[in-house]
Order: sequence, then C-alpha cells, then structure tokens
Amino acid sequence: MAGKSLPITLNSRPKRYRPPDTSLHHHKKLICMDSNTNVNSNKKLELSYNYKVEFLSGSNVYVKLKSLRFDKYEVWRIRSDVKSESYEVSKSTGVPGSFKIKERLGGDVGDSGDEFDDESGVPWWEEFPKRWTIVILCFSAFLLCNMDRVNMSIAILPMSSEFHWNSTTVGLIQSSFFWGYLLTQIAGGIWADTVGGKRVLAFGVIWWSVATVLTPIAAKLGLPFLLIVRAFMGVGEGVAMPAMNNLLSKWVPVAERSRSLALVYSGMYLGSVTGLAFSPFLIHSYGWPSVFFSFGSLGTVWTALWLTKAYSSPLEDPELRPHEKKLIFRNRVSEEPVKDIPWGQILSKAPVWALISCHFCHNWGTFILLTWMPTYYNQVLGFNLTESGLFCVLPWLTMAFSANLGGWIADTLVSKGWSVTTVRKVMQSIGFLGPAFFLSQLSHVDSPAMAVFCMACSQGSDAFSQSGLYSNHQDIAPRYSGVLLGLSNTAGVLAGVFGTAATGYILQHGSWDEVFDVAIGLYLVGTVIWNLFSTGEKIID
Repeated sequence: MAGKSLPITLNSRPKRYRPPDTSLHHHKKLICMDSNTNVNSNKKLELSYNYKVEFLSGSNVYVKLKSLRFDKYEVWRIRSDVKSESYEVSKSTGVPGSFKIKERLGGDVGDSGDEFDDESGVPWWEEFPKRWTIVILCFSAFLLCNMDRVNMSIAILPMSSEFHWNSTTVGLIQSSFFWGYLLTQIAGGIWADTVGGKRVLAFGVIWWSVATVLTPIAAKLGLPFLLIVRAFMGVGEGVAMPAMNNLLSKWVPVAERSRSLALVYSGMYLGSVTGLAFSPFLIHSYGWPSVFFSFGSLGTVWTALWLTKAYSSPLEDPELRPHEKKLIFRNRVSEEPVKDIPWGQILSKAPVWALISCHFCHNWGTFILLTWMPTYYNQVLGFNLTESGLFCVLPWLTMAFSANLGGWIADTLVSKGWSVTTVRKVMQSIGFLGPAFFLSQLSHVDSPAMAVFCMACSQGSDAFSQSGLYSNHQDIAPRYSGVLLGLSNTAGVLAGVFGTAATGYILQHGSWDEVFDVAIGLYLVGTVIWNLFSTGEKIID
C-alpha cells in the first residue's frame, strides 16, 4: 500500500475497491515489528504477502493478508499512508486470514463476520450474484412458458380455417390447456416444497416443450388428440409458478422480493411479446406448424443451462461465495425444509382465502385477454393476422415495464417504513381498478388506435399485481409459499378454464361488451375483498 492513497469517506455507502496493483497476484513486502518482542531489540521480520483491501462502510476497513512465508497470526503495528496514521491490525476472532483495524479517529471497528475471498483478477460475470442468476434463469423459463402458450392464440386463426372450427370449438381448445394446468398447481407446490424447485421446474420445462412440439401432429390426428396434448402442456406449465416461488423464497432476501418477482413475471409478458411478434412471421413463411416446432425446441437449450447452473437452495451450491451466502441467510425467512404441511392452519386463515378469491378475480380478466386478444383485434378492429400479432405486443410490453416499475416502487416504499400490508393493498388496488376502468372504456372508443391504447393501459395497470397478490404468498407463509401459490393459482386456473370457455359461449350468443362487463365486475369484487381481508404480515410459521 506504500505510495498509494486509498480513498475513505466516513458514513459513505458500502463500496469495494480493488488493490492498486493490476496484476493477478499482489506481492508486497511489509516490514513489521514483532509486538511480543522488546522494542529496543529492534527485531524485525520481513513478510511477503498477498493483500486485499475491502471497504464495507466509511469507517470499517478490512485488510486480508495472505502470507506466503508466514502461517501465524500475530498482532502487528504497521505504518500505512491510508490516512497518514498508524493503525492497529489485530487478530480477527473467528475469521481466519481476516484482520480488524482500529482507527485512531473511529475507535474500534466492529467485525462484520464476513469472510472475504481473494477475488482479484476474477471476471465480472463470475462475481455476479448467484441469487440473481437464479432469478434470471427463472425469468427465461417464464419467457419460454408464455411463448409456448400464446402461440396457439395466433395459430388458432389459420387452424380454425383449415379444420372448420366454430367459436365454441375454439374456446374449448383454448380452455383445454387449463385442464392440465389445474391438476398440477397444488401438486407442483407440494413437490417443490419437499424435493426442491430445481427438479420441478426442469421437469415442467421439458414436459411442456415436448407437448408444444407434438401439437401440430395431434391437430392433424383429430380434435380429441389436440385437446389431450394441450392438457398435457398445461400439466408442465402448471408446476412452473409453485417451483419458482419455492426457489425465490430460498434464494432471495425479503428486501429484494418485489423486484425479483416482478422481473420473473415480466418474463411471462416478454414471452407473450416474443410469441405474438414472431408467430405471424413464422406462419406466413413456413406454415402454422412451424410455430410449435421452433418454440418447443428452445426448451432443450434452457434445460441444459438450468441443470448446470441452478440449485434448489444456497446450501446445495458449492460455488456460492461465503459473503453472498451470509447475506441470503441473514435476510431471508424460509430456511428449514418442509416435512408436513399444516393444511388446517392454512385453510383457517382469512388472508389465505382473500388471496385465493382475488387470484380468481384477477385471472379471469388476465386469461381472457391472453387467449382472446388476437381474435378481438381480428374480428372487432379488423386487423389481419400480422397486425393482430403486432398490436397484441403493445399491452404485454406495457406489462413488462409496469411490473418492474411496480416492484421497484413497492420495495422502495417498504424501505422507507411503509408496512408491507399497506404496500400490498395499494399495489393490488391499482392492479384491479386500473384494468376495470380501461376495459370499461372499450365500448366507448371509436377507433382501433384508442382500443389498442385502452388494452395497453389495462394490461399495464394489471401488472402492479405482481407486487400485490403475487408477492403475498411469501409474506404470509414463507415456508409454504410453493404450496400456497399452488392453492391460490388453482383458483386462478379455474378462472382461466371457465373464463376462456365462457367467452367463446358469450361471443356465439352475445357481444364483446358482455365479455368485458363480466371481467370488470370481478375486478371490483376482488378490490373489496383484498382491502378488507389481506395482510402483508406472516401468519403461518
């Protein structure tokens, strides 16, 4: 450190500084006086070492010395020009190889207990937090999930022409996905909470990818085969959300919960964007079966990455750096494995039933827009296949942006002292009342542009639900978040089954205004229930 000044600012935010030397290994010689030797003897030792300086706060300076020829930890008095002052370097308790510095001005520096690795020369991508690697991989899984789901909403237009399906048949095909999706919600949550989210999510992606590839073959064989394959696809996608919730409850600290969930769920929205944008091009260029073959094959790439990079828990990851592991375990709430699920306790809580019922109210409108929006654009607004796909992209882009904005706002409000309960109620109220208002305007607009605008605003405000009810499972029952999400999403899937099929029936005997009126009514009911009975506090240990 001689000849270099290291900047220290009192009361500054935590920062890390690399050693001044840019070489891979930093070798220096330090002349030290043995503190156990009489000063008059002037006995000196020459010590070669590797050094690392790490500033955890403005007043806490930690120096890690790796001795090359000295394997004892003694008390040394050294001269450093960090502040042109003498510093005491004393033996750290419980953290081998780390030293605690006493500043003349700052007094005794508290020990953070963190163990620092020598990261000099390590590429930035290897220093990227592992918990956010898990989050990004979950994001990409959900991107594929919705790509494979929404491609049918575009492909159904040429398929219905080829196979002469009416609106009721189309509604039946669209709803058949939810038959399988319904079956694996609770089962997927139990499975994830007991055997780990890594295996469950890998199973889900492989299963739904195979079903996606088989869809064109099943359609040509006949309607019953298509319904079975679509239900099989739902089985795979049904375990994704419970598995993801289980993974994030173990990997992500509470303070990062809203942002991480918002990012993962925005993968669903961007998956819809990608599917709706590329499906028309593939259909026009290669025919409608190409959508299912190309999208389904992407699951193999994701699975290869997932199996090599992901772990169900930080405890299972041998490459997780010690300081990140301590950060995760210091700030997370779900640690012990689940052996028995207290169904009686879970089902006896009013906030649990509020979550279940509001999930139903929310998903009725969401799934209608997910599966029927291209048809609405084609039949009502007069867009062709390509235009329907492209204009459907805008609401999902809005959702991706709004979900992350809402996550940032929610975490910021919590950090400023707002109660989690208040934040969840505010976010979900926006997620209910926003879509209700904009859907109510669709019957009054007189141009396609305004209709697309209302759809985009409806979906954008809907995305605030990711920081409302979708974050609430980990709030009220962190150890059973996978099971609880499976339970509430079962109600959400029932909304998809009934809502999608009912929409086909309503359109055959009524109008789009009636479709939107039902969704608006459920949004308003959900708003009342959520604000009366929900909570952001833990109610199940």
